[in-house]
Amino acid sequence: MDRERLSVYINSLDDQYSPLLRRIAKEAAGEGVPIVRKETASLLKTLTVMKRPSRILEVGTAVGYSALLLAENAPRECRITTIEKDGRRAMQARENFERAGRGKQITLLEGDAAQILPGLSAPFDFIFMDAAKGQYIHFLEDVLRLLKPGGLLISDNVLQDGSILESRFMVERRDRTIHSRMREYLYTITHHALLTTAVLATGDGVAVSVRAWNEGCEAAAENVCTDGTADRLRELRGDGEE
Repeated sequence: MDRERLSVYINSLDDQYSPLLRRIAKEAAGEGVPIVRKETASLLKTLTVMKRPSRILEVGTAVGYSALLLAENAPRECRITTIEKDGRRAMQARENFERAGRGKQITLLEGDAAQILPGLSAPFDFIFMDAAKGQYIHFLEDVLRLLKPGGLLISDNVLQDGSILESRFMVERRDRTIHSRMREYLYTITHHALLTTAVLATGDGVAVSVRAWNEGCEAAAENVCTDGTADRLRELRGDGEE
């Protein structure tokens, strides 16, 4: 199977994007700003329409493309909170939100998500993670605290262009920390008592997790590392992490 040709064909089937989103995507490409890949955007649209969230949290705004994509496909009354660390991109995102007439629907919090997430309290029924990949594992505790039972956690770029398959010693030294942290993150969300997770080879890899409805799972989650998971995570990180 020619996966590249298949991807091109699948992407050609989905052209339901607003003129503004098309312009933002073109502008981002011209400036070298990464946004969600088209097949990932299609998945996000579908999940948003299916879930019909009332509150969305996005970690990693960039220029606002994915926040607007979510807003266009969520119920009009849905409120979106998005976090961006880069000041220049945050400014561009705000401008794009105003261009779309969604400045009141989308709240942008500028700063480090590691500092902002602990201060959030409103529960969210849809969380999209698309920030620094090496930080996903550090954000997870707060993300789970903020995610409603039955809520969706979508994590983007989890396969790292396929390098996630490799031994850490086959990865460039400068990338080893991100590589080991992402493997730790994937193992955690696929073995966590509060989550049911599917890892999809969509775009650069998307993990779709659903938070358990059964609050009785809370106690089990507190002991999630008593069944050998902790040892396995240490094994994934490897000794002497760079």
